[in-house]
Amino acid sequence: MDVVFLLGRLILGGFFVMNGMNHFRMAGMMTGYAASKGVPAPKLAVLGTGLQMLAGGVMLILGWQVWIAALILVLFLVPVAFMMHNFWTVQDQQQRMIEMVQFMKNMAIAGALLMVMAYSYSTGWNTLALGQ
Repeated sequence: MDVVFLLGRLILGGFFVMNGMNHFRMAGMMTGYAASKGVPAPKLAVLGTGLQMLAGGVMLILGWQVWIAALILVLFLVPVAFMMHNFWTVQDQQQRMIEMVQFMKNMAIAGALLMVMAYSYSTGWNTLALGQ
């Protein structure tokens, strides 16, 4: 099972590393979108959340402080889901569906990360070595 957990951790961490890098590569476009959603200090928010995703993703990939890595990412996903993907306020049906999918994706990944937190806490697994 340690190999399965490692594979899942690498995939999940890679997802956040790629998206964190995109926050820096596409900061201009993402800043405009964040501003349109009413995010205060949108450029700082985009760069800050990019850093959160990079840090949490790298920590997951390395298996270093997994509980903290998952917490960092949950603290990114949940507020973003409610602020950026508030589908219940969108009038256009097609855009509403897109936002709902993004909201549900964020919440599902947050749920998976909560399971990672529980597993790493209950097993004491929080370091580079597998199976501790």
